This record gives sequence, structure tokens and C-alpha cells, in this order.
Amino acid sequence: MNTLSPGAAGDDVAKLQTALSAQGFLPGAADGQFGPATEAALLAFQKSRGLLADGVAGPLTLSALGLAENAGLPSVIPDVTVDRVCTMFPVTPRANIQTNLPPVLDGLVGAALQDKPMVLMALATIRAETEGFVPISEGQSRYNTSPGGHPFDLYDRRADLGNSQPGDGEKYRGRGFVQLTGKANYQQHGLAIGLGDQLVSNPDLANDPIIAGRLLASFLKAKERPIKEALLDGDLRTARRLVNGGSNGLDRFTDCYQRGDKILPGT
Repeated sequence: MNTLSPGAAGDDVAKLQTALSAQGFLPGAADGQFGPATEAALLAFQKSRGLLADGVAGPLTLSALGLAENAGLPSVIPDVTVDRVCTMFPVTPRANIQTNLPPVLDGLVGAALQDKPMVLMALATIRAETEGFVPISEGQSRYNTSPGGHPFDLYDRRADLGNSQPGDGEKYRGRGFVQLTGKANYQQHGLAIGLGDQLVSNPDLANDPIIAGRLLASFLKAKERPIKEALLDGDLRTARRLVNGGSNGLDRFTDCYQRGDKILPGT
């Protein structure tokens, strides 16, 4: 069964209505018309199951209702070409995109982040964090280094980042496509991508393009639900804050996301 959304009509909508009724979420008569009552029942069902409440019967929702065997979301990865990404990164050297796009996409596939919103989220994050489309280390600034202090001393005692002693700030400064920051994040996402403690002992690994792509995907995967809820509301500022903790690079993030939304197929 294909994805169903408000305004759809036909036998598949009637099956959807019947399945919702069987779960105790009443859409009215099973008339095959996806109207407001069906949408309301579907939203209530999605919320009850912890699904993204978007009022659209996609693969995950249909699977939860027993109407589809495959719960995988449609993948836009085949449509993410170098040419399209160059349009999303108008001042970035094409060679950088050609070199580093494959490990980024491989990371997203490995984390099952192949749907359009999360692919756009990943690419927009890269543009906000490292517009050159290369994994890099964070530079010193007034936000991480105090006047006259040693490099990244403002990060040294950041318990929220898992840092606890002098030198932690510099050792676990931002790196990669997502600017992974803090010992706790290096531990969590190093384990998540199968590196064990290697990333903690050798944090510069986060700038290896293959590892950087996997770390970007792991970081976004950990925040997938709130990110998708923000994107569903069109709230790019909140989506950006969930990654960055603030609004740094929001203009680049927004421009990239909106460019990609126009040129990538799907919803």
C-alpha cells in the first residue's frame, strides 16, 4: 500500500479507515475518503504508538496498522547527486563535494536516515558547520577560549559535555562534519559506530571522512524524533538548535535546507 495523505480516496483509504476503527480510533464511515475525521483518527493513533504525528499514513504507520510489511521510509539517497548538492552549497568547491559526499551518504544509509527530511538535515548541518564540505577541527574563539587562557579552556569544566579537567576542552573540541564536541559525545558516538574507546583515546579520528560521515549520522539519529517534529512544523531554528545548541550558522543551514527541499523529489 502506498503512502496515504489527506485528500486521498479509494479502496486503500477504506482499508486504512477499517484498520483505524479496529484499533479503537474511529474515523467515521469507511467511505474511502481521507477527510478531517480520518486525519484526526490517524493522528490519535500515531500519538498512541509513539509515531511521528504528521497525519500521513506512511510506511511506519501502515506497518503499525498491519497494512504493510515493509516499514522502511522512502529513500532519496539515489537522488542526492553531486550536481544537486553543489546547488545547495553554492560557494563550496565541487571537488570537495565529489570526495566527501559518498562517505556522508554511506553514513546516513547505515543509520537508516534515508528519508528526505533527515538527508536535508544532514546536508544543511554540514553547510552550517563546515561549508567547505570537509571534516575540520574547531578553531579558537571567544566562545571557547578565555582572554589569556589556554586554548579551549572554557570547555575544560563543561560537565554537560563530559569534560572534567584541564586539557579536555582542547582534546575534545569540535571535529568532523557535525563538530562533535565534548568527551561524553566522543564516548557515546564512538561506541555507537563501532569504534569502542578509540575515539576517546584518538579524537582526531573524527576528522577522517568515513568516520566523520558515520558520526554525523549517529548524532542526528540520536535526536531524530525531536528533529523531525521541528521540521514537520517548519521550525528550522529549533531543528538547528537541537544540533548546535544555538543558532550559529542558521542562515547557511536554512538556505541549504530550502534549496534542497526544492530540488530533491519527495516530501
